[in-house]
Amino acid sequence: MPDRGGGPTGPRMRVGRPSRRVRTLLMTLGVLAVLAMAFVMFAGFWTDWLWYRSVKYSSVFTTTLWTKIGLFAVFGLLMAAAVGLNIWLAHRLRPPLSAMSLEQQSLDRYRMSIAPYKKWVLIGVTALVGLIAGASATGQWRTWMMWINGVPFGTKDPQFQLDVSFYAFELPWYRFLLGFGFAATVLSLLAAALTHYLYGGLRITSPGARATAAATGHLSVLLGVFVSLKAVAYWLDRYGLAVKSSDFKATGNWTGLRYVDANAYLPAKTILFCIAVICALLFFATLWRRTWQLPVIGFGLMVLSAILIGGLYPAIVQKFQVQPNEQAKEAEYIRKNIAATREAYGIEGAKITDYGGKGDAEAEDGTKLRKDANAAASYRMMDPNVVSPAFQQLQQRRNYYTFPATLDVDRYKTEDGKTQDTVVGLRELDITGIPKRNWINDHFTYTHGYGAIAADGTGTGKEPAGSPLFTESGLPSGGQFGEYEQRIYYGEKTTQYSIVGGPQKELDYEEDGERTTSYEGDSGVALDNPLNRAAYAVSFSEPQILYSGAIGDGSRILYNRTPKERVEAVAPWLTIDGDAYPAVIDGRVQWIIDAYTTTNGYPYASRTTLGDTTADSLTDTQRAVVAQQNQVNYIRNSVKATVDAYDGTVKLYEWDTEDPVLKTWMKAFPGTVEPKSEIKPSLKAHLRYPQDMFKVQRELLTRYHVTDPAQFYSGSDAWQVPDDPTTKDKESVPPYYLSLRMPGDEAQKFSLTTTFTPNGRPNLGAFMAVDADADSETYGSIRLLKVSETVKGPQQVQSELNGLPEVAEFVRNLRGTDSDIEYGNLLTVPLGKGFLYVEPVYARGGTQKLPLLRMVGASYGEKIVFKQSLSEALNAVFGVEDSEETPPSTEQPPGEEQPEQPPATGDAALKAAIADAQKAYDEAQAALEKDPTDWQAYGKAQADLESALRRAAEAQGRQQE
Repeated sequence: MPDRGGGPTGPRMRVGRPSRRVRTLLMTLGVLAVLAMAFVMFAGFWTDWLWYRSVKYSSVFTTTLWTKIGLFAVFGLLMAAAVGLNIWLAHRLRPPLSAMSLEQQSLDRYRMSIAPYKKWVLIGVTALVGLIAGASATGQWRTWMMWINGVPFGTKDPQFQLDVSFYAFELPWYRFLLGFGFAATVLSLLAAALTHYLYGGLRITSPGARATAAATGHLSVLLGVFVSLKAVAYWLDRYGLAVKSSDFKATGNWTGLRYVDANAYLPAKTILFCIAVICALLFFATLWRRTWQLPVIGFGLMVLSAILIGGLYPAIVQKFQVQPNEQAKEAEYIRKNIAATREAYGIEGAKITDYGGKGDAEAEDGTKLRKDANAAASYRMMDPNVVSPAFQQLQQRRNYYTFPATLDVDRYKTEDGKTQDTVVGLRELDITGIPKRNWINDHFTYTHGYGAIAADGTGTGKEPAGSPLFTESGLPSGGQFGEYEQRIYYGEKTTQYSIVGGPQKELDYEEDGERTTSYEGDSGVALDNPLNRAAYAVSFSEPQILYSGAIGDGSRILYNRTPKERVEAVAPWLTIDGDAYPAVIDGRVQWIIDAYTTTNGYPYASRTTLGDTTADSLTDTQRAVVAQQNQVNYIRNSVKATVDAYDGTVKLYEWDTEDPVLKTWMKAFPGTVEPKSEIKPSLKAHLRYPQDMFKVQRELLTRYHVTDPAQFYSGSDAWQVPDDPTTKDKESVPPYYLSLRMPGDEAQKFSLTTTFTPNGRPNLGAFMAVDADADSETYGSIRLLKVSETVKGPQQVQSELNGLPEVAEFVRNLRGTDSDIEYGNLLTVPLGKGFLYVEPVYARGGTQKLPLLRMVGASYGEKIVFKQSLSEALNAVFGVEDSEETPPSTEQPPGEEQPEQPPATGDAALKAAIADAQKAYDEAQAALEKDPTDWQAYGKAQADLESALRRAAEAQGRQQE
């Protein structure tokens, strides 16, 4: 670009140059700094590539990478070209040299300073805006891939009769293009105006014309492009009304058109589109007219129209047409919203049944109710949210092992072939418990957990009484799972990296105690070359990886080891459920993870915030949902994923074969998701309905169980998810997995259940259950029992239970033994004409605060009881002396250590204490005979004997009183 003219220059000042040695040193340091920065960036890229290749999902990495590179290049070049072209054009259109005004004289200094570097300034400016625009565009890779690979939903929106895919896949991409167009136009306009001003094409204070004809035409065209884009925006806004969120008192959060949108905003957007097109043509016409008079008038009219037609007119319609008769005006749109929301969240098939719910054991046949109660549910006395400390203390075995704070519920076959609800937890590695912390121990020696531990969900153990009844235990573990690979290299608690398979051996266990082992799996990345070691040394900020002698032939580095991390990495387009759970399948421990496809572009379907909807009293950082987009209005449990706990193998299985969002992503990433037919029966037996999906659906059903627009608008039948009555935190009650027989069913089904209360009231409003057994023909079917009578809700039952004299006495006795009371899951079971509530009650006593099941509360109708076992509680609540058939009993023989057990009264207490003393004495003698050096067992028996004698003395004293 030739300069328009120079100016006076003075003599150049000589500046001393540094010596050649200094220049060489500075150049060398600069080159080394650049190389170091380049290697840091390369290390991140290289380690990512190595990891994806190690899990055999390199296509995900390459597809995503090339998509981002393509978007960066295309949109970066477009932005750079747009801005650079307009700067160049403005410079070419500069006016010739003329008499210098004071304004131009002051600008001449700037022109002179950049004159020698004009080309580099142009390149620098365009490169900068191109880099920024390209980097911004890479964040839209999901939008691009959904647009280019989108498949139709087969459902049309009720307003414009367009397929839902237009709103879910196409409209977001069009909006991005529009936003990019606005950004490019505004930047070009600013750059061109600044260049024109710098070179005299625009004047602010000089006399005469404020702009040359060339500058006027150039800027008018850019303004015409801007207004044209605004016209496109008005047109797209018409369709955007179908997915627009707004506040509506009937629903709070509303998505879609309402009366004012369809009858005011929609025609207003069409009119504004036409005005914007005319205004754009007026700006383009300045190429010939060389005056801004008409386009400025047109632009002013467009702004005024936007205020009057786009703002004031809809407000008038809302105020004078809608508000006086809002229910009738909005009925049509409420109906559309209800239908779309129920479809988008998969709740349109929910079966609602009226259910009285007012049970009365005296009016009904108590004996029959007692018998029916045995078959109504598999009452889980081992609450997985409470008994983790018992697993920890009884099965931890080493301080460097740990169990999750909340265990998982699964189903396993017993020896007689029956399916049993089972509480399961993996003994995972906890490096905070390593005896001596150092780099070698943390990352080479202690590398994995060991074994799965399981307990019967309905029974309790004897040692100590009230503890979990373990069906798989020990180190190594043994029991109902048989032979399986017990080493846990990948788990929810395994967040650190480990280096395995090399010269440094790992701590391990066999039947006869501690041993060492070396990892034999093929997961992880090999560290057998200097490049890989250097890259990981930089990526993990750990230089010892580069030179440590503990790394050699066969060494592999394991990282990204939590199941959710691995699934999210190989399928970044999925939303991950908050609860990954383990299962022993075909001799391997497999983590099972539910994953969702979501969108927030389903027309008329109300949005929900996943982070808020899926939160309950058990939610923590470990169990929080991993959401790609937090606000959604469409969700499907479309993928079931597994992660092998030993070798980290990730498999994705198609679960919802009809989901168009999943089909779109499978088209974008072919070969990553295996067909549903590849799911083995042994795996399918452990699949279940996901909790987070259920939480989202139950939250929507608090309002969208109502299908009549008038009733929906009034909100008279709205429900709410009650707070968890067993905790002091004001958090929602979690849903419970429970084998349950719903009214009308012949057998129990593994179900996920929850309760509702009427909005603002504590009594029971409804009971919800979904068939959670993946093998069931009715898997996923939602049933709602809508309570028609006034029935006590969970919080009322809990409050009444707390007020029983027996509970007060139990608590007083616990305080005397330095123990605390803890309530387990309050289970709700439909039975007879009402609901049966059952709640296990634990005592946390001693220095270790071990939770032991001590009592059981039960309620039916107006009757509530507090007994020492489930069978006693059911007998008492139904007024039955005894029952020949009972569910698995929680009654146990007198335990070895029962300071938390509230004392009985009378002869029964004295006899029980004497029996305990005799049992403790016999166990002490047996311990000495078995192993004279086993002082731990002998000391425990002696402590039990002392406790029993003390209770005998207390019981005798009470008799004498």
